[in-house]
Amino acid sequence: MARQPRRIRNGGAKSDARDVARRHDRAYRRARDGPPHPRAERDIDDHYRTVRARVEFRQKIERSEFLGIAFPVSSETEFFAELDAIAKRHFDATHHCWAFRLFEGERARSSDAGEPSGTAGKPILAAIGDLFDVAVIVVRWFGGVKLGTGGLSRAYRETAAETLKRAEIVDRYVYDRVEVIVPFDRLSDAYRLIDPPSVVLAAKDFAEDNVFAFDVRRSLRDAFIRAVTARKLTPR
Repeated sequence: MARQPRRIRNGGAKSDARDVARRHDRAYRRARDGPPHPRAERDIDDHYRTVRARVEFRQKIERSEFLGIAFPVSSETEFFAELDAIAKRHFDATHHCWAFRLFEGERARSSDAGEPSGTAGKPILAAIGDLFDVAVIVVRWFGGVKLGTGGLSRAYRETAAETLKRAEIVDRYVYDRVEVIVPFDRLSDAYRLIDPPSVVLAAKDFAEDNVFAFDVRRSLRDAFIRAVTARKLTPR
């Protein structure tokens, strides 16, 4: 973010934005080849896999048509808004069955949406497997031939699984924002804290307090705070 030239309190010297930029660049060059901050053992409670983007898959089974739709989702509110939109778009369908699993709180829900109990929602959820922040909706148009409970379960699970096969699976991390006050004579120490993807520099504010904002993997937050204080920097 561009800022107007200002007085920098650093040993009584005056500076403008160009001086700040020069110090910033020199500190970065010094830190680039310096030793990294202490690394902690990395837990898995802030890491999960999900789908990158929405995908669809369509197939016919015994004259019934099944449309699978998989997409990333981060909350129940977001999911039900999308379910409502899909139900309106495919208003002529017989069933709109679904399942989702969220990372926060490890919440999972599913619905048979009028199909016999246990024949749609649970098979869809089983197909999601160990993915999180993922929803799958399977839309069915009944074709006149009954599939039976076993046939329905296979049809819904297969449609969900085939839909997810077409999705790109990506790793995601949960980050906490940590702000650190950095004196100008400690800029290189601040840059040594950067350790992508575990610690990412999200923003810099060379205002009165010279605040760096770091996004830190949740499982490493305590170790990061220790590394900050060990370098005589101040977290806030």
